[in-house]
Amino acid sequence: MGGYVLAIDQGTTSSRAIVFDEAQKLCGLGQMEFTQYFPQDGWVEHDADEIWASCVKSVKTALDAAGIAASDVAAIGITNQRETVVVWDRKTGEPVGKAIVWQDRRTHAMCEAMKRDGLEEMISRKTGLVIDPYFSGTKLSWLLDNVEGLRARAEAGNLAFGTVDSYLIWRLTGGQKHVTDASNASRTLLYNIETNRWDTELLKLLRIPASMMPEVCDNAADFGTTDPELFGAPIPIRGSAGDQQAATIGQACFTPGMMKSTYGTGCFALLNTGSDLVRSENRLLTTIAYRLDGETTYALEGAIFVAGASVQWLRDMLGLFDKASDAGALAARADPTQNVYLVPAFVGLGAPWWDAAARGALTGLTRNSGAPELARAALESVCYQTRDLLDAMHKDWGGASDTVLRVDGGMVGSDWTMQFLADILDAAVDRPTILETTALGAAWLAGWKAGVWPDREGFAERWALDRQFTPQMDDATRERKLAGWRDAVQRTLTTG
Repeated sequence: MGGYVLAIDQGTTSSRAIVFDEAQKLCGLGQMEFTQYFPQDGWVEHDADEIWASCVKSVKTALDAAGIAASDVAAIGITNQRETVVVWDRKTGEPVGKAIVWQDRRTHAMCEAMKRDGLEEMISRKTGLVIDPYFSGTKLSWLLDNVEGLRARAEAGNLAFGTVDSYLIWRLTGGQKHVTDASNASRTLLYNIETNRWDTELLKLLRIPASMMPEVCDNAADFGTTDPELFGAPIPIRGSAGDQQAATIGQACFTPGMMKSTYGTGCFALLNTGSDLVRSENRLLTTIAYRLDGETTYALEGAIFVAGASVQWLRDMLGLFDKASDAGALAARADPTQNVYLVPAFVGLGAPWWDAAARGALTGLTRNSGAPELARAALESVCYQTRDLLDAMHKDWGGASDTVLRVDGGMVGSDWTMQFLADILDAAVDRPTILETTALGAAWLAGWKAGVWPDREGFAERWALDRQFTPQMDDATRERKLAGWRDAVQRTLTTG
């Protein structure tokens, strides 16, 4: 066994595999995009078989790029798009249909009915979540109710449920392990984050057979060993975490009060609250950040459904530029006297609004508004939404004051965007030298468990700053811009 660690980073639009050496240096990368399916308005699906194939190919590419064999890898860590639902046959391993993606809104009516029945307080107390189509539970219930014969197969014990991590581990181990980790379990609307168990009352409420559920493990644990025929030698799987929790770990946010925000397809900010299970009064989520050696660390989370996806929209649907990375330069050319706002509620609004029926809006347009103004509005919308989350966190937990934000994800390469983020937050924003923090977090879990990487303290000491962005905007300008944003949001809301 060598000292290399392999991270599988299974995202919403692509699967990646990254090989890190003992010094946590990236030395091999493989990546493969896969198809997005939009069969109806508000529906988003993936082909689980295609996800699986993309992961296998990415791993082989990463190993080849690093110039190593599977036998050189000490352990695999997995991180994944959260809340996405996969159901498969226990005997054949075949998915029973398309995976329902976290962005999917088809269970909106079901969620609204649950709210009218007065269930939100009970569900929030158990899970830390709100009732929203975002989470896995109503998606799974919808599948059982709407795919012919599926409920009978489930009740007979023939079907397995999992988020993407669970499905990948099943396939990697040749069907030997039906497991998940505490962070992914905490996002299903079916897991009691206080007792750390699947909740029988919630399973009964959504009519989900307990036999479908995976075993829940710590984030660093024995998740089995890969089938030797896959990569040429067996590799232990020793780490697993949902993508946002993995990024929190990769940013070394191990101390209560530390906060990270990841800017990918969506944006997700997590604030470490330690052993303190903070119940939000401001429509944030209470979630499990990680569970190590049986000890649970909690976090407050704000989920923004559309971040980088708004830039993709400008590129793919409006054709404003060829590469997403061009958005920052285009935004810098915008007329500063125009006040154009984009509320990117393409699939509803997440925290702190939680309005699944809201849809996107552009406000403040003039005859002179053009591509630069739209690009600026898209990038600024991510920063405004982050400010909404940070304000809610300050209200919920006093330890959030004077927080320095550690950032990662594809959008943080834009200096223009990061400077506006610092300006609108009126807080420092730290960008690390290693931007692959999600994969790095999964790799640390596996490497630490395998004994080839340092403990939390040693890992945190290796975190290095690339650049700190500090506020440059005056208070009056900031407040004027925030007032315009809040007015734009109010125009899109359908609830409250």
